[in-house]
Amino acid sequence: MKALLWIVLCAALAANVSLNFLTEDNGLHIALSVVSGVVVLASGAGLWMRRRTAQP
Repeated sequence: MKALLWIVLCAALAANVSLNFLTEDNGLHIALSVVSGVVVLASGAGLWMRRRTAQP
């Protein structure tokens, strides 16, 4: 599960960066940027929740 979350996180980050190189600032660009940002936040939160705590 963690591997899938890492793949989704990296793909969404790459998509978000590549969307910023588009010069058009229309509604589709904004919607895709918002969707990729939400995916990045969700997968980051999923990875954070699945982290292991250090055992003393």
